[in-house]
Amino acid sequence: MITQLQGKLVEKNPTYVVIDCQGVGYFVNISLNTYSALSEGEAIKLYTYLQVREDAHTLYGFFSKAEREVFVLLLSVSGVGAGTARTMLSSLTAAQVRNAIVAGEVATIQAVKGIGAKTAQRIVLDLKDKILKLQDFQDEAISPTNTYKEEALAALEVLGFIRKQAEKTIDKILKTAENDLSVEELIKQALKSMT
Repeated sequence: MITQLQGKLVEKNPTYVVIDCQGVGYFVNISLNTYSALSEGEAIKLYTYLQVREDAHTLYGFFSKAEREVFVLLLSVSGVGAGTARTMLSSLTAAQVRNAIVAGEVATIQAVKGIGAKTAQRIVLDLKDKILKLQDFQDEAISPTNTYKEEALAALEVLGFIRKQAEKTIDKILKTAENDLSVEELIKQALKSMT
């Protein structure tokens, strides 16, 4: 199985990229989160998952191992296909998906286009124990701060700020904060420092 690709980014679209690996161009399906993390025309590395079916061999690429692990786990749930899993990882980050499953937030998962109430409940039920064992999340504790940070980032992106810039600002605020800040306070402070 192809587990990762490293090469030159030849073509970049919100749903796929073409990577040139020593003369061979690989068509790789990606999520919007991976798309945002990639920059044009540079040497890149994607962690991949090859889905083999009777009618097609489809390659999916992820910027982080954590995103790939969440994708593979989502595929193990009955009723969740590659398209749905990719849509989920385009709407939410891998950390947000994990936190929603661990906290049993069915509404967060159901908010993703194409996921109904029963499927959302099944995802939480089937993956709650499995998702805690993921290696790439072991060092990342689930704390309200992580969730608040993600929510604040999402809000700032909607307001038109660049994610990386917003993330740096929020990280600075969290380091200097004496006590836990609410999402609203985080956004307000970030807006003050960024404008």
